[in-house]
Amino acid sequence: MKKKLQILPSIIAYFFVLLFCYASVSKILDFENFQLQLAQSPLLSAYAGFISYAVIVLELLISFVLLFEKSRNVGVYASTALMSAFTIYIFLILNYSDFVPCSCGGILEKLGWTEHLIFNIICVFAGFLSLILVARQEQHLFKRTLLIIVSTNILSILLVIFLFISSEDIIKHENNFTRRFLLYPVVEDKIKNLDHDQYYFAGNDGKHIYLGNKSYPQRLTTVDYDLNVITQMRIIPDSINHLFKNLRLQVLYPYYFLYDGTVPVIYRGKVGSRNAETISYKEAYFSQMIPLDSGSFVVRTMNRDSRQLSIASFDIHKEPKIKLFDHILEKQADGVFDSDGQLAVSENPRRPIYLYSYRNQFLTIDHQFKVKKKLNTIDTISKAKVQITSMSDGRHKMSAPPLKVNQNIAAYGNLALIQSELKGKFESSEEWKKAKVMDIYRTDRQEYIGSFHIFNRRKKAMSDYDMTDQYLFVIIGNELIRHKYRKPLTDYLNRGSRKPDPRVGTH
Repeated sequence: MKKKLQILPSIIAYFFVLLFCYASVSKILDFENFQLQLAQSPLLSAYAGFISYAVIVLELLISFVLLFEKSRNVGVYASTALMSAFTIYIFLILNYSDFVPCSCGGILEKLGWTEHLIFNIICVFAGFLSLILVARQEQHLFKRTLLIIVSTNILSILLVIFLFISSEDIIKHENNFTRRFLLYPVVEDKIKNLDHDQYYFAGNDGKHIYLGNKSYPQRLTTVDYDLNVITQMRIIPDSINHLFKNLRLQVLYPYYFLYDGTVPVIYRGKVGSRNAETISYKEAYFSQMIPLDSGSFVVRTMNRDSRQLSIASFDIHKEPKIKLFDHILEKQADGVFDSDGQLAVSENPRRPIYLYSYRNQFLTIDHQFKVKKKLNTIDTISKAKVQITSMSDGRHKMSAPPLKVNQNIAAYGNLALIQSELKGKFESSEEWKKAKVMDIYRTDRQEYIGSFHIFNRRKKAMSDYDMTDQYLFVIIGNELIRHKYRKPLTDYLNRGSRKPDPRVGTH
């Protein structure tokens, strides 16, 4: 028995050699996937680049040290400390992370997180046992061995905890363009076929979603949340003898608005009624518009004096009807192309949002037209990469295709879903061909929550999407798809959110 106990430390040492050699070689052979897994870790995302190399180097170095009898004890100390780090990492994943990622890769890829935790604890115990058995052969080293074991393992545990805390802060508040793909924060649960693929979201009222149509701009389509009943109505304006260029439709229940800012004209009608009256004609030119109530709007227009894009209020009941707020959009180059973006609206409470297309920023705007928050997306393009050529008449034009950062935004409560156009660190180009990437942000403070994919269907990509309090609705080709929210989105939507008005539209 005594002889067997003397052999046991050597057996444990060679076990660690096999374990770390196999693990490190597996990581090297599938290094890109290993980095991607680390990037999706809820604990170490911000350090995926450094840690992916450090872990492999450590495992190979420890294996090498364990091969030699003179340095074997040092190798077992290091092995035990490393396994303690892996153990606390899994413990934090299971108990303190926002989500639990899939248990992928490594020597025990068939095991789940709990099984991994048990295996790691056994390895830590084996390391302790090996060192204690060696120390008992030389009694004067026993206390020192115990002190080194305890101190190295505590240090490794504290290091992982530190990395976890700092990584979370970096990912959420100072992200270095490392996306964290959440496990199914939305789940597709129902599909409705539409008659063609030219629809876009025009709003909702808490029970129905409303669709506009690019091919038939005077058609208002209503679909209930259960995607069972579709009704269509042809809008009949009181005057239509205009040269329309971009006739669009929006719903803010109980009204719908048909408009073209190039004419410019705004029609208003009541949902359910075909007849729409002209409420504004040649009073304000605009490129985008969001209704705030039955007669007031926030618009994006061109300042005639500066020839720069500007956000303005437009109220048909006031004089002057339009008021410019030039401070909202910040000029970087020409004040037109560099400030281009999407004017949208968030509900609960209802407030305008502006998403820049060519830089990593979006704005929340209050009812006094003050910028409430300037928030950044996780990519690193803080200055619009647009090349501008000045014309002899004072106008500007792009001399090269710009680098587009953000494509679209939808928001509800304190959450925003932004469709990104840029690939982050450790992301697969193949995935970008198959899906659109949605990044989730807080709108009340600077915080990135995570990302998810909306995958193409029948070789068609998502064309539009909208958020409500209950569902994410998506249009792909001629399909209207409903998604249910899951954690952590449900937590964020329910946290501190007042009950929404069921008869108010979104966007």
